[in-house]
Amino acid sequence: MHIRIGYKLTYNHPAPTPMLLMATVHHARIGDIITPDVFHSMPSVSVTPYYDAFGNWCTRLVAPVGEIQITTDALIRDSGEPDPVDWDAEQHEVQDLPSETIIYLLGSRYCETDKLSNVAWDLFGNTPKGWPRVQAIVDFVHNHVTFGYHFARSTKSAWDVFEEKQGVCRDFAHLAVALCRCMNIPARYTTGYLGDIGVPVSASPMDFSGWFEAYLGGRWHSFDARHNQPRIGRIPIAYGRDATDVAISISFGRSDLIGFEVTTYEVPEGSTLEQAQQMELARVKAVAEAG
Repeated sequence: MHIRIGYKLTYNHPAPTPMLLMATVHHARIGDIITPDVFHSMPSVSVTPYYDAFGNWCTRLVAPVGEIQITTDALIRDSGEPDPVDWDAEQHEVQDLPSETIIYLLGSRYCETDKLSNVAWDLFGNTPKGWPRVQAIVDFVHNHVTFGYHFARSTKSAWDVFEEKQGVCRDFAHLAVALCRCMNIPARYTTGYLGDIGVPVSASPMDFSGWFEAYLGGRWHSFDARHNQPRIGRIPIAYGRDATDVAISISFGRSDLIGFEVTTYEVPEGSTLEQAQQMELARVKAVAEAG
């Protein structure tokens, strides 16, 4: 399966403003890229790329006064298979975990394990360890929290989500991550592309998505508390302790986001990027004419 991915982000700045962007496909999927996931800006600015402490590809720049548009447009190869499910994946004892996973057991800015520990053990202390326990957490969060874009709040934490029972995809992920960590299961927040492939097309505009991964049976596995079903075409951009570590953009000064478009959908195999662009233009035109 081939998937077209990309974005067009437009910002306005009253003064030259340093920015940090984290919007490039994670290097773990670099072998699947068909046409390069190349960063472009208008006006053109000098950029400095680097890997952060979590292995995410980041880009530094200084945005000029006024508007700047940041874009990418690429094709990527995907298996076309839903997220793997492994009910036999075992939970590791803490003393047996690889050292690099320990950070994903600790509390973080949006995942307050101290506040949620008693809640987690009361809810999941008697569930079977391993995959069944993580799935029980996902089921709980999925049923406990109501999704809605109008529930978004940049300061909302896992504890807030638990109490308010409302949120967007990142809030579902934060609560599930925190509950997993409380149960001694390493869990990391993930941001990336997730289109409506194999499911009914959403009427909402495309967006970046947030989900999480749990470390079981010697590897990381994807879980999605918002959708609570295996999905096709999950393309990770970045991993971290929570949304703090994987923000698509960070501005060190006033920055107004005035345009936001995300692209992620299946295209016929063998299509060039130009052909995919033309097909999308034709689709948009047809929808407009029908409306």
